[in-house]
Amino acid sequence: MKKIFLLVCFISFLIAGVKNVSVTPKIVDSGIKIIDIRTEPEWFQTGIIKGSIPITFFNERGGYDVEAFLNELNKHIKRGEEFALICRTGNRTTAVSDFLGRNGYNVINLKGGIVSLLRQGYKLEPYKK
Repeated sequence: MKKIFLLVCFISFLIAGVKNVSVTPKIVDSGIKIIDIRTEPEWFQTGIIKGSIPITFFNERGGYDVEAFLNELNKHIKRGEEFALICRTGNRTTAVSDFLGRNGYNVINLKGGIVSLLRQGYKLEPYKK
């Protein structure tokens, strides 16, 4: 049983990973689950992508709670499911995507973030708690 578990973990590790993709309205509207890791004040300031799931990773001071983030993420993402991460400019998602990819998640890092999406004329919806 232990050997089977290790084999499954190894295969998951090989399959999982990170894709770095420049954010576009087409990708955002493709139906993929999008996790917005910005802070709540950022969500209120610019709005969020319709249908995205806001889960803060870093707080306003740069601190983080990996366990709390993963607990919330796992409520929305099934193991092996591909999903996308977005932040303001792509810096935070680069770090978080790499971490998640090393831990068996299939992540698309949306490079350029919300700022790039807004520059492309994409309309966000107001954030509501």
